[in-house]
Amino acid sequence: MATLLIAEHDNAQLKDATNKAMTAAAALGGEVHVLVAGQGCKAAADAAAKLQGAAKVLLAEAPAYEHDLAEPLAALIVSLAGSYDAIVAPATSRFKNVMPRVAALLDVMQVSEIIKVVAPDTFERPIYAGNAIQTVKSKDAKKVITVRTSTFQATGEGGSAAVETVAAAEDPGLSSFVGEEVAKSDRPELSSAKIIVSGGRAMQSRENFTKYIEPLADKLGAGVGASRAAVDAGYAPNDWQVGQTGKVVAPELYIAIGISGAIQHLAGMKDSKVIVAINKDEDAPIFQVADYGLVADLYQAVPELTEELGKLGK
Repeated sequence: MATLLIAEHDNAQLKDATNKAMTAAAALGGEVHVLVAGQGCKAAADAAAKLQGAAKVLLAEAPAYEHDLAEPLAALIVSLAGSYDAIVAPATSRFKNVMPRVAALLDVMQVSEIIKVVAPDTFERPIYAGNAIQTVKSKDAKKVITVRTSTFQATGEGGSAAVETVAAAEDPGLSSFVGEEVAKSDRPELSSAKIIVSGGRAMQSRENFTKYIEPLADKLGAGVGASRAAVDAGYAPNDWQVGQTGKVVAPELYIAIGISGAIQHLAGMKDSKVIVAINKDEDAPIFQVADYGLVADLYQAVPELTEELGKLGK
């Protein structure tokens, strides 16, 4: 059995999601080949070659792959799919766009957001916002799988795979790149952050995120997250959203401030190693999953916490 793993990268380096998806791909058994598609992405391909378990790296470079357009990448994957029994990718926003297209073009069922490989044809995945675990057995000869990376350990280095250049597939021409606005931050990305400080609707404004949440996050070297309610209210940007319809994270420490703990939010962070909740409502659902809970007014408690961290030299 051979598996094709599609790498998540930014053309310069691999993202942590690729290392975690590699762990799932390796659990399928057989060789794992890694596809790195982009433009000027040789460095990312070289990094993929060092992944433990990588037997070969396929490097596809073309302008069509530079900006994460789904249609050209899906066409490339389908053109390479013939010799593989499984096609695996991390369940990031990029591949939530690409992999359903791949499955449709191959006329197979996609198995989405797996959290465990039971057998090469059997997988576990969360349903009902993570409140139940479904065991799925696929009869398709070719499996198309996305991996919920928060549940898999990252594969380390130690490999020395050969890097092989593959030809670009014909561009379907269904989309074109117009432009992008990239948010730049010195804080770690949510998907790879070891500590995350998140705010909810109780923050009441974007200014309060800046005044209360961000200083605490900076003291801890943490990423900043938000509930969907806070994002929908305009208090935080979309890429901060944690939850069922946002990013699924599992940091070592998750601090939920002014977040009630709706089931959709819990689905995105309940696998965190330690959860700390600050909320003035002692009956808030977030306290049911929190390891440490503080019933307090966040506008008093958060500045005090930030101040105490400052005294500790943070």
